[in-house]
Amino acid sequence: MKYYAPLFTCLIALTACNEQPAGEPVIRAELGEPGDEPAPEEIVAGGDDAEEETVVVESACDAVTFEGVRLTHCVADPAKHRIRTALGPDGGEPFRSLSAFARSIDHSTVAFAVNGGMYGDGGKPVGYYVESGERLKELNRNDGPGNFHMKPNGVFYGTGGSWRVRTSDSFFSNVRDRPRFGTQSGPMLVVGGKLHPEIAENGPSRAIRNGVGVDASGKAHFVRSEAPLSFGQLARFYRDELEVSNALFLDGNVSALWDPANDRLDTRTGIGPLIVVTKR
Repeated sequence: MKYYAPLFTCLIALTACNEQPAGEPVIRAELGEPGDEPAPEEIVAGGDDAEEETVVVESACDAVTFEGVRLTHCVADPAKHRIRTALGPDGGEPFRSLSAFARSIDHSTVAFAVNGGMYGDGGKPVGYYVESGERLKELNRNDGPGNFHMKPNGVFYGTGGSWRVRTSDSFFSNVRDRPRFGTQSGPMLVVGGKLHPEIAENGPSRAIRNGVGVDASGKAHFVRSEAPLSFGQLARFYRDELEVSNALFLDGNVSALWDPANDRLDTRTGIGPLIVVTKR
């Protein structure tokens, strides 16, 4: 059943891109382009017998600048939010876009949502994937080409208000109970407070990129660049500004954000798993 919340009108963001070509997106070339800077939404509350008043909906996302590059930084707080993964409607094919997912859910429940990890043909995950406690894909520790196989890669996972990022090997060795949600991607950006050993301080590759990391207080930090940047820049933002000891690259080129409070809905298509942050 579809729900449409009257207090939120999704405006199509000006960020647009062509659909990714068929094949294995995990080894695609990354050619990013900047997105739009979100603006706060004002909502008029009240009925026929009530005076009109302006309500500003608080967003979990803020615009920041790091090393001259605009970023959007969204924070999931266990005291305020829940996290889940979403691939497609029950029994259906993957959504492939945030706009398709937005048509399936009550907007008033969503704090924000982002693309959530590497995928193959049809948008299905190539690595570990758990949704609502059901494992749809086993942990992938194989070698291969592309960003996903740039070891160490890692897993973002959690149950209830406890969320973590681990390398895939650490996850394999230490996690025995199946989490409520989980998604595998790669490479890791920061491992134990240090940059991934194969990530240069400022490599030549530039793209729109996004990632996730969990700080010492348990908050999950999602970062999406609004202009092309290097792996090293994104990793340093997590290490130096957010002081996150473990951070995971989610994707590049197709990185997208839905922030209902700021009327932002990126329309990039051809994405795979989604990470959805909802309000408690």
